[in-house]
Amino acid sequence: MSNQRIIFMGTPEFAVASLKALVDAGFDVAAVVTAADKPAGRGRQLKASAVKEYAMANGLPVLQPERLRDPDFLHTLDTLAASLYIVVAFRMLPEVVWSKPELGTINLHGSLLPDYRGAAPINWAIMNGEQTTGVTTFYIRQQIDTGDIIAQEHIPIPPDANAGELHDRMKEIGAALIVRTASDIFSGKAARQAQHIAPGTLAKEAPKLSPTNCRIDWSRGARQVHDHIRGLSPYPGAWTMLTLATGASLHFKVLASRTSAHPSNGSPGTIHIRKDQLFVQCADGTLELLEVQAEGKRRMSTAEFLRGNTGLDGAMFA
Repeated sequence: MSNQRIIFMGTPEFAVASLKALVDAGFDVAAVVTAADKPAGRGRQLKASAVKEYAMANGLPVLQPERLRDPDFLHTLDTLAASLYIVVAFRMLPEVVWSKPELGTINLHGSLLPDYRGAAPINWAIMNGEQTTGVTTFYIRQQIDTGDIIAQEHIPIPPDANAGELHDRMKEIGAALIVRTASDIFSGKAARQAQHIAPGTLAKEAPKLSPTNCRIDWSRGARQVHDHIRGLSPYPGAWTMLTLATGASLHFKVLASRTSAHPSNGSPGTIHIRKDQLFVQCADGTLELLEVQAEGKRRMSTAEFLRGNTGLDGAMFA
């Protein structure tokens, strides 16, 4: 009979919720594997990952291998002899690692697989205007995010929720699903179903975010632009270029918006100012910007931004 020891692998705050849930549920977490400490802040002092900080505060052994194929690291894993590895928001594992445990290695993914495989599932679900998403636990295999599904939980996306708000909701629901999945695996009751994509269809993708796919396209509909903005808020932020009357251009992030009934005119990207409100022309109407961040400045309300920046009526975003 398998032991019920777990090795947990994760790095950011999203993974802490799952680790904490496993500890609180009484699972035997033999060790935690996380990223190496990295320089942060103005002083560039080494900072531990959120997972390491939680592990250290709760007396859990921490492993921080530079290379996952390092013989000493692999030997340590063998010595710990855990029967299940659990991965939440970590890096891609080589087969020499994920194939070790007797009961397999499982992952928590922030979508309803097979849709939104990839690095940014939370962001892309909102950017694409989805009304529902979810979390999935599945067995890892070499091709990323393609392994057999164990369990899924559906999560509604409120029409104006941003990526940060969905992230916080998803990490808690995902943590509960991880606990349930681990319990089912140890009791021999876990389901296992191959991912299925219907013939002639394509799964929706969630590629890594980049400056290119974070840029706002004002020629799209107002609702589509709104979804793009909230899907990238609070981080990394949707961006555009503000062209001033002087001809100068300014890198400009938009962090919150709402659809508007403000009268529509001008070409896409045209700015309309009404008192302390800023509206932008889209393909089928206008969008009101609520929170912005001009290049070199802090995040602020649009009303606050306009108090220090006049003469923008008729200016252009591009």
